[in-house]
Amino acid sequence: MFNSETTQKLRSMKLSTMAKHFDQQLTNADISSLTFEERFGLLVDIEWTTRRNNRLKRLIRAANYAEPSAALENIDYAPDRKLDRALIERLATCAYIEKRHNVILLGATGSGKTYIANALGMTASRSFMTVKYVRLPELLADLAIARSEGTYKKVLKAYKTVSLLIIDEWLLTPLGDSESRDLLELAEGRYRKASTIFCSQFAVEGWHEKIGDPTLADAIVDRIVHDAYTIVIIGKESMRKKNGINTES
Repeated sequence: MFNSETTQKLRSMKLSTMAKHFDQQLTNADISSLTFEERFGLLVDIEWTTRRNNRLKRLIRAANYAEPSAALENIDYAPDRKLDRALIERLATCAYIEKRHNVILLGATGSGKTYIANALGMTASRSFMTVKYVRLPELLADLAIARSEGTYKKVLKAYKTVSLLIIDEWLLTPLGDSESRDLLELAEGRYRKASTIFCSQFAVEGWHEKIGDPTLADAIVDRIVHDAYTIVIIGKESMRKKNGINTES
C-alpha cells in the first residue's frame, strides 16, 4: 500500500519517469544490493535525463528547421568550396550567440548555405538555446498578417527575443516600404541583444538595392554587418545536385 501511494504521489507531481523506475526497482532483486543513496540517485538521474531530452526535443521542434538532420561534423569541406573550417569550428562553440554577434552566409543557390545555417542552429539547440529558422518571405508574411489581426507586437516580439534567428532567402527579391520598415524594427530589436544568421545569394554591397529606401537600407545593414562573421561559399557545383539521386545508375 505504501509503495503504491508513493508511486501515485510521484505521478501527481509529474515525476512519471521516476515513478515508473521506482516500481521497477521494487521488482528487481539485483537492486537490493545498492544503498538507499545509490537507488535514489538512479531515480533522480533517470528523471533528470528524461526531462532534459524532452526539453531538447521541444526546442528542436520549435526551431522548425528546414534540415533537422544537419550537423556540423557532416559539412562538406571540399577544396572548391573554400570554407573557413577554423571559423566554423569557432562558431560551433556558440560563443558568438553569447556575445550577440551575427553570421552572414553568402553563396549561390544550392551551395549549402541552408545546411550550414541549420547545423549551427542545431548546435545551439543542443546547448539548450532557443532557435527559430524562417525564410524571409515567410517572416514578412507573418508580420503582415499579424498587423492585420492586431497581433503585430506579439509576433514581432517572438522574432526579436529568440536567442538565434536564422533567416533564409535573405533579400532574394526587392522589398516594399512596409517590409523594409518591418526589417528595421526587427534589426533594431535584435541589435546587440540576440544573434541572427543571414543566408543570402547576394554580397552585402548589393543589399541596399534590394531594400530600396537608402535611409532604411543604411539603418538595417548598419545593425547587421558590423557585428557579423561572414562565411562565403565559393563552390560552383550545387550541393543539391551533388547529394541528390543519381538517375543514371
